[in-house]
Amino acid sequence: MNSQPWILLSEGDNVAVATAAIAAGAAVANGVLTRDKIDPGHKFAIRDIGIGMPVVKYGQAIGRTTAVVKAGDHVHSHNLHFENDRLAATANAAPEAATEADKARTFMGYRRADGRAATRNYIGIIASVNCSTTVCRAIAEEANRTLLPLYDGIDGFVPIVHDQGCGMSSTGDGMQTLHRTLAGYTRHVNFGGVLMIGLGCEVNQLTLYGQSGAGASKRHFNIQDAGGSRRAVALAMGVLKEIAEEVGQERREPISISEIIVGLQCGGSDGFSGITANPALGAAADLLAAAGGTAILSETSEIYGAEHLLRSRAVNDAVAAKLDAKIDWWEKYVALHGASLDNNPSPGNKRGGLTTILEKSLGAVAKGGRSPLTAVYSYAERVTDHGLVFMDTPGYDPVSATGQVAGGANMIAFTTGRGSCFGSRPAPSFKLSSNSALYQSMEEDMDIDCGTIATGEATISGKGREIFELIIEIASGKKTKSEAFGYGDNEFVPWHLGATL
Repeated sequence: MNSQPWILLSEGDNVAVATAAIAAGAAVANGVLTRDKIDPGHKFAIRDIGIGMPVVKYGQAIGRTTAVVKAGDHVHSHNLHFENDRLAATANAAPEAATEADKARTFMGYRRADGRAATRNYIGIIASVNCSTTVCRAIAEEANRTLLPLYDGIDGFVPIVHDQGCGMSSTGDGMQTLHRTLAGYTRHVNFGGVLMIGLGCEVNQLTLYGQSGAGASKRHFNIQDAGGSRRAVALAMGVLKEIAEEVGQERREPISISEIIVGLQCGGSDGFSGITANPALGAAADLLAAAGGTAILSETSEIYGAEHLLRSRAVNDAVAAKLDAKIDWWEKYVALHGASLDNNPSPGNKRGGLTTILEKSLGAVAKGGRSPLTAVYSYAERVTDHGLVFMDTPGYDPVSATGQVAGGANMIAFTTGRGSCFGSRPAPSFKLSSNSALYQSMEEDMDIDCGTIATGEATISGKGREIFELIIEIASGKKTKSEAFGYGDNEFVPWHLGATL
């Protein structure tokens, strides 16, 4: 157990973080007395900081002071603001070490005909356009009621619905992004079969996704051709029974963990996220990467301010340049809409102790561990490289995870400090709480408590190993708490780009 209710994250820092509530007048770091009450996850100065000077946490600038800060003062939005500073990246520490036994590990997964490995065996009912979403939901509900009990080998029938597909240009970023996302879901390895439903007159035509007769497990039709909504549901039942006959025969078998692809997410972050859950997930990501697996770091707007640290780990100049280009695009994108990347921290983030996007990003990037950055991908682009990769996505969790799943993630690991509830079917999603108070209050939603790192009961390395083992268990079929509750049908949210016409 920690004997002190605070933690100093780097020798060069001029603020420390409270790990428990600290009363005003308490003796803390370097004999300093707190001048304010400090809530858990919040920062206090360990030395005087002049006005306009950088506030340093994680060994990096997180903004500048707007007033003179005395040692012991609470440091937050009232005396710290965003300024686009960067301090030089220090030498990269070695990633969490994997043993030869780790590299030889297997999970019990589904081997698809094309050689890919799945962690679940769902059948997807995918809407090509918002006009077919109601019918897709009705089809999934009827299939889960009448067909699912007949096939032990199928995990469920999943409706993938959204609000796009028409009223938009047939060319340009919007349609390209939507098409890439939907195409990623139609080929997702966790879908043993797919039925895609269109209306018939939409911009996003079914013909863009291949012919319905291309294979028994990949089919599609339009509601207008079926003769209406009820007839479409009836037609779908016959098609899905044919698909289920094939998909229901699949059985799990041992597969190398090098074929696990984990999307790394954080939502509802707090002041502990970058200290406990995120670095612990990073340690697990290092172990997976060392074993040949893949971890996808994303949320470009939430690595802003820490991108130079990630860039320094790029395996070559081309990968670094791709990351730079994504950051440049985001700076122009938010400016075009009259916004700032510092608008990202939410009210909940700030109540939890986070002040600026730089502080949030320095904690968020810790999910990527310390492995080399092997590749950078566009949103929903198919991920083929192994190790730690980056995918360009917004920071908004449902949109970001949708892109990762479309890119091939067969699992989502999600850290939270405030209590985000989330699912991402067909990829199982598990939750890591950054503090023990959250775990205790929302245990029915949290899979692992990482708050024990802050109290000294666990180490980042030890908790990373625990997460690594859980990844293998979930890949082998263990249900996550979000799966058990039924999350995952409403979190498919493709990135909306371009004009609505």
